[in-house]
Amino acid sequence: MSESKRHVDYLLRCSKPSLESFELSRLNQIANLRKELRGLVEAWIDAEVEARLARWVLERQRDRDNDQGLIVFPEMQPLACAVRRQKLAPRPCFPANRRASNPA
Repeated sequence: MSESKRHVDYLLRCSKPSLESFELSRLNQIANLRKELRGLVEAWIDAEVEARLARWVLERQRDRDNDQGLIVFPEMQPLACAVRRQKLAPRPCFPANRRASNPA
């Protein structure tokens, strides 16, 4: 005998208060599942928004790097960042007399 047939047979033999109790318990389960599903969908939407925002920022950074004359490929991003840091990093300045007095 299939599971659903057993459920139907049980419900057909139940008293009215048992059926009402069963119905209320199923409706409560439905409400709880709906609430859980709503939470999952909201979490899914939040994650989707964050991922798309990250993609948008990455594309803006790539466009900015290309505007600075750098050709940036996704796999070369770490190298491009290192090149940019070298260009922007301050260089140490040594007085001319210090270099001259240093016997090398």
